[in-house]
Amino acid sequence: MITEVVYTSPDPQLTYAAGRELGHLLRGRDVVALHGPLGAGKTQFAKGLAAGLGVPPDEPVVSPTFVLVREYAGRLRLYHVDAYRLTGAEELRALGFDEMLAEADAVIAVEWAERVADAVPAGAVHVEFAHVGELERRLRATWSDRARLARFAALLDPPA
Repeated sequence: MITEVVYTSPDPQLTYAAGRELGHLLRGRDVVALHGPLGAGKTQFAKGLAAGLGVPPDEPVVSPTFVLVREYAGRLRLYHVDAYRLTGAEELRALGFDEMLAEADAVIAVEWAERVADAVPAGAVHVEFAHVGELERRLRATWSDRARLARFAALLDPPA
């Protein structure tokens, strides 16, 4: 059974598209932990997640760096969290993370998840981003839900 998905995105539009495909697979209480350096595509991917969750296209999805959490309404509510300025899991919990997790109709995407790793639930999907070229990014996704991970892989690489 598949244990990880590695995808090389040649440009930001396809990073967005990868996020959108994952968004289609998400259910309430799912957490998407986004890891990687500055400018690696985490926010672009989160914009795609929002699209896949049905956030209207006229709703601007922007980085929550300065406000820490942004909320969007779609088929499921999306909480988009930026943990870059947080010092650990306790600060994330102080933002209401546990309450967000308790919402049956919500998904949480956490950028810079490595900074709050102790708060990220065991069943979260982890997506690691790496710079490959000026626009090219490598995404590596792992998820304990192997069936949905396999569906994500198939969406990224549809049969010819």
